[in-house]
Amino acid sequence: MSEKSKKSVPPSASLSAPKRSSGRRTHTSQFKREAVELIDREGVSVAEAARRLGIDQTLLRTWKLKFQEQGDQAFPGAGQRTAIEEEVRQLREENARLKMERDILKKATAFFARESK
Repeated sequence: MSEKSKKSVPPSASLSAPKRSSGRRTHTSQFKREAVELIDREGVSVAEAARRLGIDQTLLRTWKLKFQEQGDQAFPGAGQRTAIEEEVRQLREENARLKMERDILKKATAFFARESK
């Protein structure tokens, strides 16, 4: 490889995209944050950052917008939910439990109403 074809890469660009095992690649929340920071902190264009990191420009733009809108909550990580998603999950779980309790009480009321006749 000639010296002309080598590109100088700043230390922050030492990020490497996860290896593709089969199908889609998954990226850690740290990788996403550092990719967005590369654009913001160093003033690198989205296209250049995407080229350096070996990812699609559209994907990097999506990450950037998500990070701008949600800040630290943008990339909760695999298996982790944002605060709102976690609250919705808990409320749905509670709602299901309350419906079950209500149905049991309805059946018990009907049973005792028949018994008292």
